[in-house]
Amino acid sequence: MLALGFFLGLAVGLGLWVWQQVQLNRYLGQVLQPLTSRPADMLLLLPQLRRHIALVKQQQQNLQQQLQTYEDLLELAPVGYLLVDEENQLLWCNEHAQEMLYLERWQPGQVRLLLELVRSYELDQIIEQTRDLQELQVREWVFHPSFENAAAVLQSRSLVFRTTSLPLSQGQVGVFLENLQPLLDMNQARDRSFSDLAHELRTPLTSIRLVVETLQYRVKPPLDLWVNRLLHEVDRLIDLVQSWLDLTQLETNPSIHLNRHELEVASLITSVWETLEPLAQRQQIRLTYSGPDHVWINADESRIYQVFLNLLDNSIKFSPPGTTILVEAKIISRTNKPHSALEINVIDSGVGFSEADLPYVFERFYRGDQARARSTMLESHLATTTVGSGLGLAIVRQIVLAHGGSIQAMNDPKTGGAWLQLQFPEVMANSQSLDYS
Repeated sequence: MLALGFFLGLAVGLGLWVWQQVQLNRYLGQVLQPLTSRPADMLLLLPQLRRHIALVKQQQQNLQQQLQTYEDLLELAPVGYLLVDEENQLLWCNEHAQEMLYLERWQPGQVRLLLELVRSYELDQIIEQTRDLQELQVREWVFHPSFENAAAVLQSRSLVFRTTSLPLSQGQVGVFLENLQPLLDMNQARDRSFSDLAHELRTPLTSIRLVVETLQYRVKPPLDLWVNRLLHEVDRLIDLVQSWLDLTQLETNPSIHLNRHELEVASLITSVWETLEPLAQRQQIRLTYSGPDHVWINADESRIYQVFLNLLDNSIKFSPPGTTILVEAKIISRTNKPHSALEINVIDSGVGFSEADLPYVFERFYRGDQARARSTMLESHLATTTVGSGLGLAIVRQIVLAHGGSIQAMNDPKTGGAWLQLQFPEVMANSQSLDYS
């Protein structure tokens, strides 16, 4: 019985195996039938397939060569470059970036979190913002190097970087780093040199003025005209030296030189206009003030007087005869601020600023072509042409900034003239409208 059961099971197993082989052969026959029925087509496809494979390999080699070329260019670039992935892990950087960020612990081919290597939350935030907005970002920030050695920390200094970051595919971000510190150091050294020179010039210029004043009473006409002209030019040099010293002082430490108290703005503007009124009357120029009559700000009276003296003097110089200078004041509320602000607009009817000059009007010694054209045009209207030092608006901006305010230059769409808008914080007021002829 056991032998019969064994042979019966063996027969059933062999039958199933034979049936599976038949089914498999039938399936393979169906799959291979198109290929075996057209062997000539297969022979034609093989060369094409080889050519495509060769083309793909060639493209892969070209891409690798281009990638290596780009890496070589970035390695030789005069700026630092970082590449981070979607998790802010540093994938690659050039030697400049390693030197600028003190990446001594990073090795090429190593993937590590950038924040572990560079303890700068500003850089990390810039990268995150670039990835979130998917837009190019340009930012200046201060980098404070960190070292394990305490002596190295004491010897290190903070650096100012300009970062240009751009989003790449798969969440990666490329970051270019420029070290602005050498340029800032050079500017500071230049400013110190100019300030030292200005200090040294004050004494001889004062002596020259005393000599010219003595000559003024001893020289007879018509030679006295040359003495008067010499005195005028010496005064210009003295004003230029003093303006440079004031600007340097304001830029170095703006708040320490302010003698603040409650200042009534409308009365101050009236006082400034009374000083400039003889010059304005030559051209029949009027001033119109509108806004709060009694408004106070916490400010240094002499400095704010200097601000409006400069602005109104410029408006008189660059306004055609018979026109009106507008001074408009209004109190504005500020979002997320506990106090209101005072906005003052000074608008003339001249030719205004050129579009090319607008970004630079508050820079020291900047004079655009349009400003020179206006000065030439006005020489026929002014009995005495006053040539500016190129520092007036730069000083105005520094004074306003020192008071926690802001200033911007525009062109008025109605008059076409220059429009200077100032804002001062923390104001108290009530209102009236005045007209000064």
